[in-house]
Amino acid sequence: MSKLRTAVMVRKTSLKRKQNVEHSPQRKRLCQERIKEESSRIVNVTEIDCHSFKDLTEICSIRARLLSWYDKNKRELPWRRMVRSEAVAESDLNKRSYAVWVSEIMLQQTQVATVISYYNKWIQRWPTLQDLAKATLEEVNEMWSGLGYYSRGRRLHEGAQKVLAEFNGEMPKSAEELQKLLPGVGRYTASAIASISFGQVTGVVDGNVVRVLCRMRAIGADSTSTAVTEALWTLANILVDPVRPGDFNQAVMELGAIVCTPKAPLCSECPVQAHCRAYQQVIKEEKAISKRLLGNTMSKLSCTPDIEECGSCSLCLPDKKSWVSSLGVMNFPRKPAKKPPRTERTLTCVVTRKRNTDDTEEYFIIQRPKFGLLAGMWEFPSILMEAELTETKQKHIILDRLAELMGSSVTEANLQHLGEVVHIFSHIHQTYHVYSNSFSDSTVDTVKQEETECPPFRWVTKAEFHQSAVSTAMKKVFRLYGNLCMNEKLFNKGDKQECGFETFGEKRKGRKHKGPKDSGRIQLSMDSFFRPAVKEPL
Repeated sequence: MSKLRTAVMVRKTSLKRKQNVEHSPQRKRLCQERIKEESSRIVNVTEIDCHSFKDLTEICSIRARLLSWYDKNKRELPWRRMVRSEAVAESDLNKRSYAVWVSEIMLQQTQVATVISYYNKWIQRWPTLQDLAKATLEEVNEMWSGLGYYSRGRRLHEGAQKVLAEFNGEMPKSAEELQKLLPGVGRYTASAIASISFGQVTGVVDGNVVRVLCRMRAIGADSTSTAVTEALWTLANILVDPVRPGDFNQAVMELGAIVCTPKAPLCSECPVQAHCRAYQQVIKEEKAISKRLLGNTMSKLSCTPDIEECGSCSLCLPDKKSWVSSLGVMNFPRKPAKKPPRTERTLTCVVTRKRNTDDTEEYFIIQRPKFGLLAGMWEFPSILMEAELTETKQKHIILDRLAELMGSSVTEANLQHLGEVVHIFSHIHQTYHVYSNSFSDSTVDTVKQEETECPPFRWVTKAEFHQSAVSTAMKKVFRLYGNLCMNEKLFNKGDKQECGFETFGEKRKGRKHKGPKDSGRIQLSMDSFFRPAVKEPL
C-alpha cells in the first residue's frame, strides 16, 4: 500500500506542476517573447501573411488546448515511456535521444502498429547507442528485415558508429548539428530529436503536421511545393510551445494521427476546432445553403465558402472552383497526383540441395551489392529482365547465371517454372518470374568467394533463411515455392480423401461404377460442369 500511495502522490504532484507551469507568469512571458521574435521575422513575408498565426491570444489558446488534450488522450507508445521517465531524462540524455532517434527513423513511411514490435525487439537487443555501434551490418539488416526502406537501418547503424567514433558517444544536441552530422537524419528527424529529447524550442513538420496546419490555416496549394513547405515550417516554429516543445510537437502529430486524419476526420473531437479555418469554411457553406433553402433574400449566394482572399497568394486554393463541397475540411491539404511506379520484371530461381548428414533441404542465396535498392540484403539468384522474353529464353538466362554462380555446368532437367510473384516497392512495380532447380548432389561446386565477380553466397536451411536479412519480396517467392512443394507432396502421397485426387489407373483398377448412389464422389469434367441441366418431364 505504501508503494501505491507514493505513486499516487507522485502522479498528483506531477499534474499539479504541469498546471502551475501552464498558467505561470514565466510561461506567459516566454510565449510573448517567442511571438515577438517570430512575428518580427515574418511580418513582411507577403506570401504567408494571411495564413500566419499573429494573434498572441490565439496562439496561447492553441498551445494550451493541444497540450491539455495530449495529456489526456495520447497513446501509450514504448518510446514515449523512455522520454517520460524523469530518471532517464536527468541521468542519461543520450539514452533518451537514442530511443527517440530509433523510433523516428522506424516511423518514416511506416505505420505505428507495425513499428511497435520492431522497436521493442531492437531496444531489447541494442538498448544503447554503444550497443548498436558494436553490431554488424548483417545483424542490423536481419533485425530490420520486413520493415522496408532498408537504407534506414543501415544509416542508423552508420550514425551510431559515427557518434561513438567522432563524438565520444555524445549525441549532438541541436537540430542543426543533428541534421548536419548524422547520416539519414533530415530536417524533421533532427527537429523531433532536439525538441523531444533536449527541449530545443523548434517546430516539426511531418505528414500529420502538414495536414493539421494546412486545415487550420486553409492552405490549399500543393503541399509538396517548396513555398508551402517553407511556410509550414515557419508556422510550426511560431506555434511551438516554448516551455514544453517536445510534448507540443508530439501533440500536433498525435492530433493528425487520430483526429485530423486524411479520411473521415473527427472534427467534433478536435481541441482546436475553433481555430480551424477549414472547419469555419464548412460551417459558412452550410449556413449559406440553409439560407438559400429557406428562401432567404440571399438565395443567390454561392454555395462556395468565402475562402480567404489573399490577392495573388500562392498558398490558397487555386480558385474557388477547386473547393469540393462533399470533401469539407478534406479539401486541405492538396497533393499532386502520384507518379505511377515504374514496371520491372525479374527472373529469380530457388536453388535447393539435400544435406548428406540428415537429408535436410538447403537453399542457395547470394548477397546484393552494398549500394542501391535492398543494399546488402540476401536473395535467391536473380536477373533483371530488360525486355519481354519467352520461357525458353528465360530458362537459358537463368541457367547461364547459375553456371556462373555454381561453378559447374547446370542442366535444364530440373529447372521448373513455378509462377509469378508481384511486389510493390515505393517506386517500382516488380514482377518476379519464379523458377526452381534442385541438385541431388550435396557436394555441388560453387565459385570461390575470393573471385571478385561472384557475390557472397551461402547455403541455408528454411529456419536460417527466415533469420537472414531477406526482403519481403524474397519471402513471398519462398512462400510460393513452399506452397507448391507442399501441394506436390500431398499429391504424391496419394491422400485421396484430403486432396480429392485419383489417378486413371486407380480409377480403372478400383470399384466399378455403382450408379447414382456414388456418383457424387466422381469428379466431373469441365464440359459436363458447364453443360445446361436437362429438365426431367413431370
